[in-house]
Amino acid sequence: MKITVNVDCTPEEARTFLGLPDVQPMQEELLRELQDRMMANIRAMDPEELMKMWMPASIKGWEQFGEMFAKMMGSAKRG
Repeated sequence: MKITVNVDCTPEEARTFLGLPDVQPMQEELLRELQDRMMANIRAMDPEELMKMWMPASIKGWEQFGEMFAKMMGSAKRG
């Protein structure tokens, strides 16, 4: 014997009938947080922002390179 039962209901109705929690508000909040983080990362990838972030480090690096080069040249003249 085979019995088939077709139930026509929305996912919300099935969730309520089975006693499952409604996670839609949590999903919406998580998606909103994810979107905010993604937008912040996209703004950080703006070429102008990247240059602002990298320039202080590169300028300091060039200053250190110049100092090291000057020390090497100074020790070569003495030697």
